[in-house]
Amino acid sequence: MQITASTVSLTVDDVAASKRFFTTHLGYVEQAAAEGFASLSRDDAAVDVVLLARGTEVLPADQRDRRAGGLILAFTTTGIEHEEKRLRAEGVDITMPLREEPWGERLFQVADPNGVIVQFVEWAAPSEPEHA
Repeated sequence: MQITASTVSLTVDDVAASKRFFTTHLGYVEQAAAEGFASLSRDDAAVDVVLLARGTEVLPADQRDRRAGGLILAFTTTGIEHEEKRLRAEGVDITMPLREEPWGERLFQVADPNGVIVQFVEWAAPSEPEHA
């Protein structure tokens, strides 16, 4: 098997709201769209995102009413302080402010209008010797 691309499919109540969030704040562009559907991508290593309206009949019956929950869409990035300040200034809901873990992970989280959690991570040198 050779994987040629990666996509995460998120079932949300309001496709248009999530599409606006990802295109306005996270640099995604729309590749395709229809009623209750949007396919988004970026020109870098970020995973592609497909947004599906909850209840859509293209999903199997046992999946139609599920929402994207318990999922964290994580992006490893650089310049994390700048990104947190930029998103905060743009009015994005920062659900977890920037922090650094002892093992060297610097991260913060935001939420889109449908509650999809997006986490930004930047790796630094661990601050405690046992995590080095």
